[in-house]
Amino acid sequence: MDERRIVAIEGTALPLRGNDIDTDRILPARFLRAISFEGFEAHVFVDDRAEALKAGGRHPFDVPAYQGASVLLVNSNFGCGSSREHAPQGLRRWGIRAVIGESFSEIFFGNSLMIGMACLTASHEDIDAMMRAVEQDPSTQVHVDLAKGRCEVAGRQYSVAVPTPARDALMSGAWDLPGLLRDRFDEVTATAARLPYIAGF
Repeated sequence: MDERRIVAIEGTALPLRGNDIDTDRILPARFLRAISFEGFEAHVFVDDRAEALKAGGRHPFDVPAYQGASVLLVNSNFGCGSSREHAPQGLRRWGIRAVIGESFSEIFFGNSLMIGMACLTASHEDIDAMMRAVEQDPSTQVHVDLAKGRCEVAGRQYSVAVPTPARDALMSGAWDLPGLLRDRFDEVTATAARLPYIAGF
């Protein structure tokens, strides 16, 4: 089976409460000077984590029980602010494969789709219930079924939604545009050779 095809996502979850969490909090602007996305996972929520530690607490991304989580649970308008693609890159490299929230910034949603990180929506009540279940038992397994639009947490089923074009791109593997071009590179080069504005170079 093509590994690019994302039909189901399973693993533990990390609950991150709060509305309007913007991309500058997810990955602060000072780290955007890098010429690649390598190492961005170390800087995810770095300022929020430092503030929590200074206040005597611990940010969810620093809680040992949540390490290794592949599903991020969030509230509304997640990923708002600037259009930087570095924010989803940092989350994906940290290990997050799906984000389930009440709503997302449209640009964050698109940038996430381009790297195969699914963003799914659920109701406020269901998000709260999922978060509480994970907070009570961080080892709780989360099972996301994109085809059925369902998410199972602690034996309870929740409805999750993703726009049909995004769901189809994830399930077919079409989200990986560079990969699709590499798979059919002979066709790409043949087409390029027929184009007069490329053939002359």
